[in-house]
Amino acid sequence: MIKIGVVGAGHLGRWHINNLKALENVELVGFFDTDRRRSAVIAEEYGALPFDSLEALLEKCQAVSIVVPTRSHYQVARAALQRGLHVFCEKPFMQTLEEADEIIELAQQKGLVLQVGHIERFNPALSGIGDFPIKPLFIESHRISPFNPRGTDVAVILDLMIHDIDIVLAMVSSEIEQIDASGAPVLTDTIDIANARLKFANGCVANITASRISDKQMRKIRIFQKDAYLSIDFLKNRTSIYSLSQTPGEPLSGTVPIAELKINDQQTRFITYQEIHTTESNAMLEELRAFTRTITTGAPPPVTGADGKRALEIALQIEHQIQTSLKKVL
Repeated sequence: MIKIGVVGAGHLGRWHINNLKALENVELVGFFDTDRRRSAVIAEEYGALPFDSLEALLEKCQAVSIVVPTRSHYQVARAALQRGLHVFCEKPFMQTLEEADEIIELAQQKGLVLQVGHIERFNPALSGIGDFPIKPLFIESHRISPFNPRGTDVAVILDLMIHDIDIVLAMVSSEIEQIDASGAPVLTDTIDIANARLKFANGCVANITASRISDKQMRKIRIFQKDAYLSIDFLKNRTSIYSLSQTPGEPLSGTVPIAELKINDQQTRFITYQEIHTTESNAMLEELRAFTRTITTGAPPPVTGADGKRALEIALQIEHQIQTSLKKVL
């Protein structure tokens, strides 16, 4: 059994507590939160032991799940790693790249697991792609939702867009050459709606939009590549694939032919459609399970500190570019 504690028992922290209690190879030691009143409520609701200080919790653990506000990620992660604890840290990984570098280096020096909580990597809609080869030429991403005061202490780039930045970076095996970004504060003092166009060295372009002031919810990524178009709907757990058969003849098993494309008088290729409905699953439970599996097996975590840093780096560049532009008009 891996002894794990949770630091931070707010909106997201309570779900970490609940999910860690459900893992068969985990002993939830307890949690620490600076809000004593909230601690009492969480302790009663989930039957979890509240600790009076961070130090007292860390003394009893082998690993921690860090779910405090981003401004405190560095302090808590550093304290945990120095005590020899494995660390799961929610996104955004750190406030600055310097903090990220120091935490990554400390984890490596100590030989400890460091995993960053980019939860959409574990969304079943993404796994619905299966073994389909992904070689994007153009990516269109929308993550929009109605206004919710929670999370508005940071710009929408670090609150929502960073999810899709991470996914795009994982899909495109190339460096970013150019970023063009725009956005605006609407209901808060931080950026509420943003769009970023990322151009990669291999020619791929990703157009990413995030908004927390929309009249509906959407979490969707569309991937366009040679001979295929994929649509991944993270809300509906559905993946749709339109593709051109690679060889003349019958379409692949499991696909529905929707059109024929004549190559010459003798050969025909099929445009096919495939819709993959994935069963609903608990993405947070799966990412925490992956964290514990990494601790026990020694395999690399599915989302490394370097992954978290790279997504943070691009998010900060986008935010800086938008803020610089806004100074000219506000």
